[in-house]
Amino acid sequence: MSSPSSPSAPVPLAALTLGAIGVVYGDIGTSPLYALKEAFTHGQLAVTPGNVLGILSLMFWTITVIVSLKYVTLILRADNHGEGGLVALLALASQAVKDRPVLRRRLLLLGIFGTAIFFGDGVITPAISVLSAVEGLEVVAPGLHPYVVPVTVVVLTALFAVQRHGTAAVGRWFGPVTVLWFLVLAGMGVMHVAAHPAVLQALSPHHALAFVLHHPGVAFVALGAIVLCVTGAEALYADMGHFGRRPIRLAWFGLVMPSLVINYFGQGALLLTQPEHVSNPFYGMAPRWALPPLIVLATCATVIASQALISAAFSVTKQVVQLGYLPRLRILHTSARAAGQIYVPAVNWGLYLFIVAAVIGFGSSSELAAAYGIAVTIDMLITTVMTFFVIRYAWRYPWWLCVGATALFFAVDTLFFAATVAKLFDGGWFPVVIGLVMFTLMTTWQRGRSLLGQRLRSEAIELPAFLEAVFASPPTRVEGTAVFLSAETGVTPNALLHNLKHNKVLHETNLFVTVRHHEVPWIGFDRRVDVQPLGHNCWQVVLHFGFKNEPDVPEALALLKPMGVQIDEMNTSYFLSREIVVPSLRSGMAGWRDKLFASLHRNASAAADFLHLPANRVVELGAKVAL
Repeated sequence: MSSPSSPSAPVPLAALTLGAIGVVYGDIGTSPLYALKEAFTHGQLAVTPGNVLGILSLMFWTITVIVSLKYVTLILRADNHGEGGLVALLALASQAVKDRPVLRRRLLLLGIFGTAIFFGDGVITPAISVLSAVEGLEVVAPGLHPYVVPVTVVVLTALFAVQRHGTAAVGRWFGPVTVLWFLVLAGMGVMHVAAHPAVLQALSPHHALAFVLHHPGVAFVALGAIVLCVTGAEALYADMGHFGRRPIRLAWFGLVMPSLVINYFGQGALLLTQPEHVSNPFYGMAPRWALPPLIVLATCATVIASQALISAAFSVTKQVVQLGYLPRLRILHTSARAAGQIYVPAVNWGLYLFIVAAVIGFGSSSELAAAYGIAVTIDMLITTVMTFFVIRYAWRYPWWLCVGATALFFAVDTLFFAATVAKLFDGGWFPVVIGLVMFTLMTTWQRGRSLLGQRLRSEAIELPAFLEAVFASPPTRVEGTAVFLSAETGVTPNALLHNLKHNKVLHETNLFVTVRHHEVPWIGFDRRVDVQPLGHNCWQVVLHFGFKNEPDVPEALALLKPMGVQIDEMNTSYFLSREIVVPSLRSGMAGWRDKLFASLHRNASAAADFLHLPANRVVELGAKVAL
């Protein structure tokens, strides 16, 4: 993998903007399929001019405040070495308060909870998006209703089945297809707005305010559906590292926001004259001859939106693994050129099973809408909290300015969160349960690794003292290099003890290597390696990786050559210590978590694969460890 600091040809702004439209805005771009419909059906609202203008005004100002002001204007500025997303923001916030250990620990837990909840959102988004697109079949012919769910499952099955082949071949079409989708959204909306321009009155916030004052209870319930118009806003920030701030902002203000607003207002104009279309105002805007191609285009758009979220799930999983909150998973690279294109089989098929269960279990986009939103609002709220700590403790802005910059967003996020909590027992529990399961797995793994490390350190032998004792009466030295992987520096790896005990030889050159992952996205080759001589041609080596770097140990060890450490790759053996965890009553965790950690540890993918070690030169030596 090339260093992030290595020069590369700049990508034109137009190409980056096109890519951002295809990847970043797929989710929020498919919200018109269901958002306005659910605002009326979920709130059980009568389709009256006052209600239509009130709902449209609430949607417009929700998009403006949450997306345009919060994400595009403020949060895109909080980059972690050019990277965005909740994991990058978590790393930035935790680094900013590293001198406050209690606060840092709480922020880490909050950020990890937000990351866990993201997986719940990752289940609902493809399910509701694809299902709402396929429901257009019912508009064409009501008799096709029984085929909506089966067709949706077929589309999703095909989508997940092709993940292992990568998205390079079809990815180039994401931008053009999504641009076409937004142009169609705008075109459909313009026709109806032009016919009924009075709907533009909803741009004034007084309609939103009047609706809330006259129907406070109904408005609060409706907020749980109105939030659907901003689902996908987190992608703005998460994909900043791929496209940069400027293309994302240009795409938003130049095409995406105008298209969305025009389409929502077009749906509103339709409802003002034909309220019977409230069951599906999006497809109601289109003439009947245009419905079949529109359904095909909508399905393509929702597949692209789902693909972007699936790819994000792979990326987030890899980052969380490298931060130490999930066990190693099998990660396959689907592109020789783009290191970021990966495929994680366990995540792919886990998402697939839950998504299909959601489609079959809920059965319609309206039912799924009840489950949608709560995970999104939790992440939005956590992002606002993290942003406060970044601008206060990392950027050192005055207290009053930090509070002023985030208080409005915190209040809005809290209001939307409260509204979605009201849907908890109507389906909102589904993504929350998925998030809580992921949070339990992540915290159990992190705590178990900490306890395992403490146990190994308490029983370890100091490496310098051990080597001094060994070389007092040296064993036979054999040709070649031995690389001993160790979780801690300065301690004797179990693999070395077992090698000496059973083979009674020591290699000519010995490297004691510790791999460290840091809370920054990238660490360049110039800071990859720290080396310390231990004498007798033995070296202590520490390799540094960011959570988006590829942990390639052989590639990193090649950097030792200018430092005087000569390694013949074809004559190098890698020794790994594989601990077999045995649960005990004195582990420091509850018994069930102790057993869960032991199971996770046992089923983690091989360290050799994760560290890119050559399979034909790896020696694993195991030992049982009682927690």
